[in-house]
Amino acid sequence: MLAAILPPAGLVLEIASGSGEHVSYFAERFPQLTFQPTEAAPDTLASVDAHCEGLSNVRPALALDVLAPWPVEQADALVCINMIHASVPETVPALMKGAAKVLASGGVMVTYGAYKIGGAHTAPSNESFDAWLKSERDPRFGVRDLESVKAEADAAGLDLETQLAMPANNFALIWRRR
Repeated sequence: MLAAILPPAGLVLEIASGSGEHVSYFAERFPQLTFQPTEAAPDTLASVDAHCEGLSNVRPALALDVLAPWPVEQADALVCINMIHASVPETVPALMKGAAKVLASGGVMVTYGAYKIGGAHTAPSNESFDAWLKSERDPRFGVRDLESVKAEADAAGLDLETQLAMPANNFALIWRRR
């Protein structure tokens, strides 16, 4: 899916890199791109760097909290996997505004995860996951409603270009900077 979406060259900013498994996987498959992993929790940066050891197209991981000023000023594409549901609601508008700031007109952002559609869960497993996030992680976390995420993106200058159903009742959302 990413092969059809990412630019042929340039910098891909990954928001919420987690352990670094996704960015190392992508960097191996897209050697023509440069990847900038980030994570809000500074204590995870070493894990990201360890997963990317030996990959010349991955920059050292940076601390980036979408609620604070971003240390990256420009990117050709942005990837954000499994963050929107595993964060406080304020991260959604901050992510969209930050993406719109670093992406040039026509730049692409991919978000991936579970979403409600029309206020309803798309599968019983997502409803259970939502309850688990709220009870075990943080009551402010949870599966977000696609329409409210889209409204925040629209306000920031990003258009939802494609909504792809993915395994495990998740969606890949392709956003384009106006």
